[in-house]
Amino acid sequence: MLRYFVSRILLAILTVFIIIAITFFAMNAIPGGPFDSEKAPDPVVKAVLEQRYNLDKPVWQQFLIYVGNILHGDFGVSLKTGRSITQTIRESFGISAKLGLMAALVAVVFGLTFGSIAALTRSGWSDRLIIFFTTLMVSVPSFVLATLLLLVFCLQLKWFPVWSQSRPNYVLPVIALSMSPMAYITRLTKSSMLDVLGQDYIRTAVSKGVSQFWVVAKHALRNALIPVITYVGPMVAYIVTGSLVVESVFTIGGLGGKFITSINNRDYPLIMATTIFLAVLMVLATLLSDLVYKLVDPRINFD
Repeated sequence: MLRYFVSRILLAILTVFIIIAITFFAMNAIPGGPFDSEKAPDPVVKAVLEQRYNLDKPVWQQFLIYVGNILHGDFGVSLKTGRSITQTIRESFGISAKLGLMAALVAVVFGLTFGSIAALTRSGWSDRLIIFFTTLMVSVPSFVLATLLLLVFCLQLKWFPVWSQSRPNYVLPVIALSMSPMAYITRLTKSSMLDVLGQDYIRTAVSKGVSQFWVVAKHALRNALIPVITYVGPMVAYIVTGSLVVESVFTIGGLGGKFITSINNRDYPLIMATTIFLAVLMVLATLLSDLVYKLVDPRINFD
């Protein structure tokens, strides 16, 4: 098992490096630069700025300098604000993480619950209702759902206040962010549960008089979690880093909003830092998923 995780960690490091390289060279291949604007800057000022941030050097040399800096934990400063990128990510990620963790918890809890109910009442009215609802949620884009929630419950009914830093309200953003993954987890749980419920050991437990609750909770659901865990790991990492569209609709000052702003401003260091941050979280979430596999089913052998 140790050998497996060492190889996975080495592969993860290689994956992050490849992501860094692809993002860096693709970003620099786009015409224009961070100091280009509608009003042409003074050529002398532009040359000084490019020299200060090493943008006057060849792209491959810029890449080597950047990799060397991040190996020392230095992500640089924003080309637009001059603020430390590490500090910017720390402040923005706190908001995105709180919103994302609540949305992930809602998606997992309700997804597992609705999926189990749909599997146990197969072809019943509750199963059909759940499948209709999940199909609708998967089909509706998150930005459409977020906009509808904002218009109806914030502006029309005024049940919830518009987001503000002094009075943050997470209800509507959490709903908008959790509906699609919850629907997918529901469908995944149902299909996996139906497969498990048809196994011999489930029929044996039922014939011995074990209550349906314990059959589902202790045997069926636990063994149906493997495909769900595979999806939940990267899902949590993606949600925690903040949905770009949902944060923009609700004007939440999280990491997603900073990422969109950095792209519009061609703020190279901030684009790179947020991309690396997301990639590392994805890799860590995948590794944790592998650990959870072993906890859920001890029979799994990584060797």
